[in-house]
Amino acid sequence: MRIVIADDERTARARLRRELSEMANVEIAGEATDGLTAVAQIRALRPDLAILDVQMPELDGFAVLRALEPAERPAVIFATAYDAYALDAFRVHAVDYVLKPVDGEQLRSAVDRARAQIDARTDEVRLRALLDEALASRGGLAPRTDHGADRLLINTDGRLVPVRVEDIDWIEAAGNYVRLHVNKSVQMSRDTLTAMEKRLDPTRFARIHRSAIVNLDRVKELQAWFSGDCVVLLTTGERLRLSRSYRKAFESRFGRRKE
Repeated sequence: MRIVIADDERTARARLRRELSEMANVEIAGEATDGLTAVAQIRALRPDLAILDVQMPELDGFAVLRALEPAERPAVIFATAYDAYALDAFRVHAVDYVLKPVDGEQLRSAVDRARAQIDARTDEVRLRALLDEALASRGGLAPRTDHGADRLLINTDGRLVPVRVEDIDWIEAAGNYVRLHVNKSVQMSRDTLTAMEKRLDPTRFARIHRSAIVNLDRVKELQAWFSGDCVVLLTTGERLRLSRSYRKAFESRFGRRKE
C-alpha cells in the first residue's frame, strides 16, 4: 500500500513515519507540508491512501479532497487534534480519522480499514468484468467496447445491477456517485461522471455541462436561455441546462449521429 502523508508539523510527520514503518506492506510514497503540495503529490504519485492533517496552510484537508476529481481521490484518513471534525470526515467518505498525537494502535486499525476498502474496490472491478462477460455470453450481447455496451453494470448499495443503456434518460454527478435517471426512476451508482461517460456510446450520449450527460434520443428541443446557455427539453418533460462551453460540441453530435 502506497501512502502520501500531509501535515505541516514536522514532529507529526515523523511520528506517522515511525508508526507506518512498523506495518507490513506499507510504503510512504511522498510527504507534503501544505494542502497545495498534497494535491500535487496525490495527482503525481497516485497513492492508495492519503493521511491528511485537517488544518494545513494553503488548503485544509477537506479542501484537498475538493480540489481533486473523484477519480483522483485515494482512500483518506484524516489526522486531527479535535473530535469536532469527525462528522465532517465521514461526510466526505473518509475511511477514518485519528486523533493527534497519533496512537499507534488507532492508526493501525485505520490503515487496516483502508486496506480492506482498497481490496474491495479491486474485487469490484474484477467482478464487474466477469459479470460483463457473463451478460455478453448468456444474453447474446456484444462485449463492451470503446463505444459502450448494450448494458451497464452499476454499483448500487454494494450490489452490481445491470441497466439497459437505451433506458437511460440522463445522468448527473452527485459527489462520489452518479444518478442515473432511468425510465422515470433514479439509480445511484458509486462512480464518476467521467468514468461513466467513457462507458457510453458517444454517438448516443453527450455532456451538456460538467455535471450532466444526456441521451440524445431523449432530446425534444433546445430553448435559448441566458449568456449563450440553452435549456435542453427532454421527451420526459425534464428541463436541463446546456452550458455555453458544451453547446457547440453538443449541437454537432446531431450531424454525426448514427441511426
